[in-house]
Amino acid sequence: MTEQVLPPPVMWAQRKGLVLVTVNLEDVKDPDIKFTKNSVYFKGTGGVEKKSYEATIPLFADIDPDKSKFWNRGRCIELMLQKADEEQPYWQSLTSTKQKLHWVKCDFNKWQDEDESGDEGVGGMGPGGSGDFEEMMRRMGGLGGAGGGMGMGGPGDRPNFDDLDMGGSEDSDDEEVPDLE
Repeated sequence: MTEQVLPPPVMWAQRKGLVLVTVNLEDVKDPDIKFTKNSVYFKGTGGVEKKSYEATIPLFADIDPDKSKFWNRGRCIELMLQKADEEQPYWQSLTSTKQKLHWVKCDFNKWQDEDESGDEGVGGMGPGGSGDFEEMMRRMGGLGGAGGGMGMGGPGDRPNFDDLDMGGSEDSDDEEVPDLE
């Protein structure tokens, strides 16, 4: 019996000019990933049961295959797809097919709505940005580290209430507790 090839579990999100895709498979050695202007191809063996996974994802709109990249993180594979037209409106879906693919889901942890303000792109990666994907992932918490300066630092960031003037008034919970009878 030949081994059944499954589609990999995929999550996606987008930013202005970028589409972020995560293939949620652990321990994929030497994945075969190819970018064309209108699709992404993935083939690899991984996961707990070391099954074979393969899929061609027909994309909603064109990407720039030369500027699109991927990183094998061990626990997953992250793809950054550079939209061919960085000024085009947000994609309605990842794929161009009308059929819902059960193995493709939105990654709301990375999603940014079209009308949200802030950095153009992530980590300065939008049009005219000079950041790189690793810095973007660090800021988003995807590469470990201390949170990339987003106010989530160590103990030195905690407020100190020792200098608050309480006006000399006693709090109601500062009173003696009566003995039980």
